[in-house]
Amino acid sequence: MDIFLSPPGVLCCAGSDRESFFEAACRGDQGGIRPVTASGGRAFLAGRIQGTLPEAPALPGLAAPPEFAANTRIFRIAAAALEELRPSIEKARNLYGAGRVGVCLGSCDNGTEASVPAHQAFFAGKGFPANYELRFQGASLLADYIAGISGVTGPALTVATACASGAGALVKGAEFIRAGFCDAVIAGGADIVSDTVLLGFSSLEAVSDTITNPFSKNRKGITLGEGAAFFVLSKDDPGDAGGIALLGAGESADAFHMTAPREDGSGAVQAMRAALQDAGIGPGDIDYINLHGTGTPLNDRMEALAVQTVFGEEQPPASSSKPVTGHTLGAAGALEPALCWMALAKAAARKDGKAAIPAHCWDGEYDDAMPRLRLGERYFPAGFPPRVCMSNSFAFGGCNVCLVVGKR
Repeated sequence: MDIFLSPPGVLCCAGSDRESFFEAACRGDQGGIRPVTASGGRAFLAGRIQGTLPEAPALPGLAAPPEFAANTRIFRIAAAALEELRPSIEKARNLYGAGRVGVCLGSCDNGTEASVPAHQAFFAGKGFPANYELRFQGASLLADYIAGISGVTGPALTVATACASGAGALVKGAEFIRAGFCDAVIAGGADIVSDTVLLGFSSLEAVSDTITNPFSKNRKGITLGEGAAFFVLSKDDPGDAGGIALLGAGESADAFHMTAPREDGSGAVQAMRAALQDAGIGPGDIDYINLHGTGTPLNDRMEALAVQTVFGEEQPPASSSKPVTGHTLGAAGALEPALCWMALAKAAARKDGKAAIPAHCWDGEYDDAMPRLRLGERYFPAGFPPRVCMSNSFAFGGCNVCLVVGKR
């Protein structure tokens, strides 16, 4: 059963809506990656959204003061992305009823904006602030907020599987519909560039001092980013999606190491093959792969091996969008399928067949210790509009998710 995908709602450092985001990704515009300073004065390059974010709508019943709820950065980012999605949300709510529309959110943040300052006050001997509650740092708070401002009352679920969270949320949203729990689901991911994120990944020695350079022999690590992307998943074609659907998904858990991927890529291979099988297609049907492509030595080598294993020598064009957006963690697995959605929608609208591929920004120096992928191609073959894309998300703990987005 294909699950139809509405036009996405998007916000990240590369664009304030899906159109500007796709255009920046195709240009390879890295202007959103800028220096930021974390606590203690440590400087990083990161994809932090610039300017003043619109204030998030207050939500009666969330019962939290602004500094701990509706005015926090992650609430503002999520609300802004959802505003672009509002027509699709209203259509689903009117068609199916509020109780038949659910929420599946992928996020790694889990309330650090509230919990860090509250615990700083506690450890300074001042006790927790009088208006602080434990639930403000819970994984469910943002999902509950999204449901509230969207006016839906179906099941609300948070997926917190590190960098695969957004993709996992799309999978779970599809499963909600297929199982009959919902007729439509608001699904996607959101995360922020917080001090916890910057300093935490720095402690793992995973952060590059230059913009991430995926699949290059000179790669040094990740560049962090923030953003949000959401779709309305539905059992029926909403009419504004051009027939674009989640055709299939595959998940695996190789549980090799807390942070490092399995070196031979077998966990990623399992997820990719499962997604193809779920979609009822073969490797030759994939027109483009949005790679996980973090720029770390281990992840890129593993993913290159996995792509080579699944596709052999007949690989489709591929790129990583993280040099444009930064690694947006829980949002990445939703932002990147949004690029796939846009590539398909834009290709269908063109008359000359010259459909753009999101750019792969790197120095062009291949690492001979791993298979070469088809990186850097800017257009699909003329007269050959793409119909099916693959999006990879591979996370800590060996959590692997692969999505197949396309049209039958």
